[in-house]
Amino acid sequence: MIARTWQGVTRAEDADRYADYVRSTGLAGYRSTPGNRGSFLLYRVVGETAEFMVISLWDSLEAIEAFAVDSIDVARFYPEDDEFLIGRDLTANHYVVAAEGSDPDA
Repeated sequence: MIARTWQGVTRAEDADRYADYVRSTGLAGYRSTPGNRGSFLLYRVVGETAEFMVISLWDSLEAIEAFAVDSIDVARFYPEDDEFLIGRDLTANHYVVAAEGSDPDA
């Protein structure tokens, strides 16, 4: 299994709206792509900004290729991201999932 991560930053007052937006765009896109095993949307407010991290789980790098428009290393953005994001990673990172926390043998 492969974990794909991405991070971005919004203004603190936009955090809830951006979270709703990501659920309806990126996370919905993950769910509709074969090979996706789930995703997590995390954020924390730090002063006047909100830091976001998206973690998605995939069967393989090939499954991620079906979601990624260009290269799997390039982050995928949606039309209204520019309205919210004041900082963002332009790339996505990929990690081999070596163990799952819910696995009693991990």
